[in-house]
Amino acid sequence: MKTESSRHVDVSIVVPVHNCRPYLDRCLTSLLMQPVSKEIVVVDDGSTDGSRDLLADYAQKFPEIRVCYQQASGGAARPRNRAIAQAGGRYVFFCDADDHLGPEALPRMLAMAERNGSDIVLGKMVGHGRKVPTSMFRENRDRAPLGESTVYNLLTCFKLFRRELLTRHRIRFDESLRVGEDIIFSVHAYCHAQTISVVADHDCYHLMARPDGSSIMQEPGSRDPLAWLRMIRAPIELMIRHVPAGPLRDHLLRRHFRFDILGQLGAPFLTADAAVRRVIAQEVSGMCATWLTDGVLERLRPIDRLRAASLGDVDRLVRLARVETAALRRRLTGLAWVGDRLEVSGRASLADSWNGVTVGLLLRERSTSAERRVPVTSVADVFVGSVEVSRLPPGVWDMYVVIAREGVRRVARFGADRDPEVGSPAPRLMSAVAVPYFTRPRGNLSIDVGGHVAAVPGSVRLTRAAWGGKGTLTIEGSVTVGGGCPAAWSARQVVWRERSSGNERRVSASAAGDARFTATATLDVPGVWEADLELNLGGPPLRYPVQVGEAELAELGPGMAWWRGRRRWTATVRASKIRRRLVVTVRARDPRAVVRRSIRIGR
Repeated sequence: MKTESSRHVDVSIVVPVHNCRPYLDRCLTSLLMQPVSKEIVVVDDGSTDGSRDLLADYAQKFPEIRVCYQQASGGAARPRNRAIAQAGGRYVFFCDADDHLGPEALPRMLAMAERNGSDIVLGKMVGHGRKVPTSMFRENRDRAPLGESTVYNLLTCFKLFRRELLTRHRIRFDESLRVGEDIIFSVHAYCHAQTISVVADHDCYHLMARPDGSSIMQEPGSRDPLAWLRMIRAPIELMIRHVPAGPLRDHLLRRHFRFDILGQLGAPFLTADAAVRRVIAQEVSGMCATWLTDGVLERLRPIDRLRAASLGDVDRLVRLARVETAALRRRLTGLAWVGDRLEVSGRASLADSWNGVTVGLLLRERSTSAERRVPVTSVADVFVGSVEVSRLPPGVWDMYVVIAREGVRRVARFGADRDPEVGSPAPRLMSAVAVPYFTRPRGNLSIDVGGHVAAVPGSVRLTRAAWGGKGTLTIEGSVTVGGGCPAAWSARQVVWRERSSGNERRVSASAAGDARFTATATLDVPGVWEADLELNLGGPPLRYPVQVGEAELAELGPGMAWWRGRRRWTATVRASKIRRRLVVTVRARDPRAVVRRSIRIGR
């Protein structure tokens, strides 16, 4: 008989446990619900809160769960290493006991690994009270090379690893560390992985903050800057032993300088006293002297380059940190059209201080990230900017406020905090329609040039119509957009759509002056045809119903009739009940049906 220990296992799930009783049910349930061939290897690291008894109950009920017990080691490294030694699956996945997996997380990650022969698979992380990296989860990737992606930014161990990779290269956690042990593990695995894949379209791993703040990473001092700087040397030296000097190493070092080294000169730097600040600056300076190449430097953010250049001036480093971490206050106080320019006024400051601060506005196009600076006049913390909207290419332009001080540039979305009387101005029609609007749900200011995402109010009214021969109808109408701007020049075509089948007939529309258009269509197919005018306002084509009044209906009369072959055709016009859309009903009858209808009418 095939025993549980000898059965085929795809994934060994490793769970270190230390006093996690309130979270264990959710964690273990999420693991048991994963529809893959699995084993759950739990190592209890000296729990004293009842976790041990709960684990025993689970192990008795579910054969997939194996539980080991050991004395408290003070961290997750030793229990994880013990679980790896006992794992029998083709892949290993690490999950902390206070976190949990999303439904179908492991099947999706396993399928990605099987399809591509992956050594490591990253599954999208979701933070609950904790920040998680996002740059590597913008799209699914079958292959994400270290040098051509941001996967190296994610150095937690909550990934799917091929067990053979861990065994062959003796990749284990550093048991001397309470914090950062997974960084060394992940760096070592990345250095040997041939194929790295990403599952970005599904919430795989839920990273939780404990309400009582009892996890190691939530403990005070868990990110002590000096301890962190001394810890991070080991993974950097490990990476350098495996990756030769060049662009790839510079790309990987960029991650360490930005988040691990120069990052300690931000908020952590401010919490240290003067003596410790000097030591931190010396540690960072030594690392820069050893590893900060020109290739790394050019990849860094401006704030990080400023810090690297200021390591000999602790007071400057403090000022830079204060500017970077200070609360950025901004408020929109006015928004109005002045001719074809959109005037934006507001207030902006850093932590109630405006001395030495430069304020500006920036527009960034949402899909391309193209940027346009907005000319601004400012006095103290009050500013007025003027957006020349007619010069903006079509797209959705998001508004940002920019505050610069000490060479540090702070950029933040703008408009959510605004005076009560500030509303969205009406759309303005220029070479394209421009729609200022406030995003949902946050309410930040954006300008949609071309009507890509914002609704563009418009009106199309039938002013004149005439029948031609055999179902030919010529219509003329007025078209306005936004606040009543004539827009006949933007008329592209009239689209006649048959209600039941969805079939469309498109006929070109031409401008007849500034506000009027004309179009001729032959409606000689049976059905109920509804008319829309399609406009080209600089973005995607926009459609508006052609609305008709009683006078225009009367002008068209009862419709028209004609013979084609042995069938009698009729076309009648009416207005739809809801929007008074122009509707033409076309019917075809054989001679007998015509006679029968005539008799009924005669009676």
